[in-house]
Amino acid sequence: MDSFHLFAVGKVKKDSGITTIEIYKEYADALLGLDQFSHVIVLYWFYKNDTPEKKNVLRVHPRHNMSNPLTGVFACHSPCRPNLIGLSVCKILFIEDNVIRIDSTDAFNDSPVLDLKSYIPSMDMIQDTFVPKWAIRNPQ
Repeated sequence: MDSFHLFAVGKVKKDSGITTIEIYKEYADALLGLDQFSHVIVLYWFYKNDTPEKKNVLRVHPRHNMSNPLTGVFACHSPCRPNLIGLSVCKILFIEDNVIRIDSTDAFNDSPVLDLKSYIPSMDMIQDTFVPKWAIRNPQ
């Protein structure tokens, strides 16, 4: 089995309704130019699920809703999975020094940030998609 070593480049911080990503000082230079984008893709670690039991969960009812069908974790956004990597697309409100103020994220406070990627619609937005009914936020 291959193994990889990941390390955090920063942390998600949530305080009094304000959400930021604090990049560690040694990685602050990597933020150059990010302020020219409206959104950022944030990859983070589901650290609260970092137990052997949670990593071994392979099927869940999406959104913790038992009326949703039992689904493999690769087919949903469950925080229980073999590799506890989370992903959020966040609106950048502003960047100051090593801190990115964002609109929101579903990551918990103090979640380790693994990487950031600028959101580029021509590369990241997919046309002609489909999803199961349970994955639609506001089903008609």
